Amino acid sequence: MPTTSATAAHSSPNGVSANGVAATGVPASIMLELVDEDGNTIGTAEKLAAHQAPGQLHRAFSVFLFDESGRLLLQRRALGKYHSPGVWSNTCCGHPYPGEAPFAAAARRTYEELGISPSLLAEAGTVRYNHPDPDSGLVEQEYNHLFVGMVQADLRPDPEEVEETAFVTAQELEERHANAPFSAWFMTVLDAARPAVRELTGPSGGW
Repeated sequence: MPTTSATAAHSSPNGVSANGVAATGVPASIMLELVDEDGNTIGTAEKLAAHQAPGQLHRAFSVFLFDESGRLLLQRRALGKYHSPGVWSNTCCGHPYPGEAPFAAAARRTYEELGISPSLLAEAGTVRYNHPDPDSGLVEQEYNHLFVGMVQADLRPDPEEVEETAFVTAQELEERHANAPFSAWFMTVLDAARPAVRELTGPSGGW
C-alpha cells in the first residue's frame, strides 16, 4: 500500500468555500466530475442535479483516519446539510472539483471539515455503488476513491459541516452502527477499504 505524507491545498480551485459560497459571498453552484463505469471523466454536472434520482455517476472520495491506538475517527454530519443530515459516517467524504486529483481533494476536504491535515494518507482502492437515500430522495451514484491514514493533531471541526466526532474501536463501531443512524454509503466504503485498514492498523486492531 503506497503511503504519502499529506499536505492539503486548503483553497478551492474554483473560488468556492467549504460551504458552497463563492469568494464574493454569493451562493455558487458546485460542479462535479461525471465518469463512466471505468472511472474515466466524461463531463460535469451541478452537485445537486447529479444527486437527484436516478443519479448521475460521478467521482467521489472517502477518507478513514485512525489514531495511534487504531481507533477510527467518525463524524456525525451537521444537521443543516441538505444530504444525509445528522447521521454518522466515515472521517470525511466528498467530491473532487473537475480536474482536481482525488488525493488532493481528500486532503483539502479533511482540513475544511475537521481542521486537520492527516499525518499519513494512503490510497486504498476504489468502489462503485448506487445508494438511494430514503429520507431525502437523493441518490449516490458514485465512483469512490478510498483513502486511509493517521491523525495526530487536535480536531477543529467546522460546525456547519460536522455536528460531532468520535474515535471508536471496531467493536464500538458495531455497537454504534446497531443503535444510531449511519449514512447509506458507510458500510459499502468501509468494507471496500478494510484490506488497507487492516494493513495500516495491524491484526490486533480488529478491523
